[in-house]
Amino acid sequence: MGGVTPTSRRPDRGAAGAGAGRLDCDVLVIGAGVVGLSTAYALTRRAPGTRVSVLEKEPGPARHQTGRNSGVIHSGIYYPPGSLKARFAVSGAAEMVKFCAEHGIPHEVTGKLIVATEHEELPRLHALIQRGRQHGIPVRELGPAQIAEHEPHVRGLAAIHVGTTGVCDFVAVARQLSQLAQDAGAEVRYGAAGRVTAVDRRPGRGVAVRTADGTVVRARALVNCAGLHSDSVARLAGDTPHARILPFRGEYAELVPEREHLVRGLVYPVPDPAFPFLGVHLTRGVHGGVHVGPNAVPALAREGYGWRVVRPAEAAGLLAHPGTWRIARRHWRYGAGEIRRSLSRPAFTAAVRRMLPEVTEADLRPAPAGVRAQAVLRDGTLVDDFLFAEGPHTVHVVNAPSPAATASLPIGREIARRVTDVLGDG
Repeated sequence: MGGVTPTSRRPDRGAAGAGAGRLDCDVLVIGAGVVGLSTAYALTRRAPGTRVSVLEKEPGPARHQTGRNSGVIHSGIYYPPGSLKARFAVSGAAEMVKFCAEHGIPHEVTGKLIVATEHEELPRLHALIQRGRQHGIPVRELGPAQIAEHEPHVRGLAAIHVGTTGVCDFVAVARQLSQLAQDAGAEVRYGAAGRVTAVDRRPGRGVAVRTADGTVVRARALVNCAGLHSDSVARLAGDTPHARILPFRGEYAELVPEREHLVRGLVYPVPDPAFPFLGVHLTRGVHGGVHVGPNAVPALAREGYGWRVVRPAEAAGLLAHPGTWRIARRHWRYGAGEIRRSLSRPAFTAAVRRMLPEVTEADLRPAPAGVRAQAVLRDGTLVDDFLFAEGPHTVHVVNAPSPAATASLPIGREIARRVTDVLGDG
C-alpha cells in the first residue's frame, strides 16, 4: 500500500476542525496502494453517489508495497482455515485473474512448486498438502523426477505443485482501480498533498486531515490504508492500535539474462511456520526476468529500501516499542541469518543454491528492494492475519502485508462494508 507520512497530532481547531465549514467528501482514503484504491472502487460500487477522495503523497499509485513485490497471485495455501488471509486470498486469486483478463492487464496462471530440500521439511510440506485440500486448492505431490519435469534445474527431495498460483502486474492493477474509481466519481490526488501532519476527529461530525502543504480535507469518515504508516495515522486520529508496524526490508536479486533459462516459473521453499515470510524464492515475472528473493531484515526507516536509509526519529520509535526487543530476543538466530545473507553475497547465493544448485554469484545481480509493513504486538508476536480496527468515523487497516495484493478486491469490499457501517452509525 502507499500512504501519507504522518508527523504530528492535531490541526489548529479554528482553521481545520472537523466541524468547520462544509465537508469535502463523504469518505477520505489515505493511501493509493492497491488496497486503498480497491477500497475507493468498492465504495463507488457499494454506495453509488458516495463522495470518495483518495490522498497519496507519491506522484502515482503503488509506489511502495504494491509496486515492490514479486508480482505473485498467491493461492492461499499457506494460511490457516478460517483466517481472513485464507478466505480473502483463495477468493481473491480467482477474482484477480478475472479482473486482469477483463481489463487487459498482463497476467498468467503458471502454478508453482513448493520444494522441500531437507528431510525435516517433509512434515511441513505434507501439512501444506492437507491445508491446500481443505481450501479446495488443486495440489499434486511430486517426487524428484517430477520436479525435474517442471523445473529441470531445481533440486529437491519432494515438492507440491499448486495449480492456482500465477503472476500479474499489480501496478497496472492499481492504475486500473484508480481509473475505475475516478470514472465512478471518486477523486484521487497524487503528489500534491504531502505528509499528513494532523488529524482532528469529532464524534458526530466527522474527520479533518491536514497535510504538509496546508491542505485540509474534511470528511464524514476516514479510511486509513497508509501501509507502512498505518499505525502512526491511527494514533494521529486518537486511536491506539494494539500493534505497531515494524518494517522489514526484502532484498531481491535477479538472474542475469543469459541464465534466466534456469527457472521456468515459480519455485518456493517450504516456509518456516514461526514467520509470516515465505523465504528466498524464484519468480519468473509476467514481463520476463527472474527475481530471486527476498530475504527479510529490519529496516531503519519505514521506507528504508537500503541500509543507508536511516530516519532517526522513526528508528527511535521502533526501538522504543517493547515488541521490537522481544522479537530480537526470541528470534535472534533467524534474524542474524537474514542479516548475514543481506550483507554477504556468498551467503545469499548459498541460500539460493539449496533449490537451484547451478547458480553462481556471477549469475545474480541486485534488483530493487521492498519493505513489508509487518504489524507486531507488544509481546513480540508477529501478527499473521489481516487486521482492521475501527473508531468513531474511522476504519484503520492495521496489518495487510502479503497476500494483500492478491486479496485486494475482497479486502476492498470488506473495508467498504465497514466504512458504510461507520457512516450509518455517524
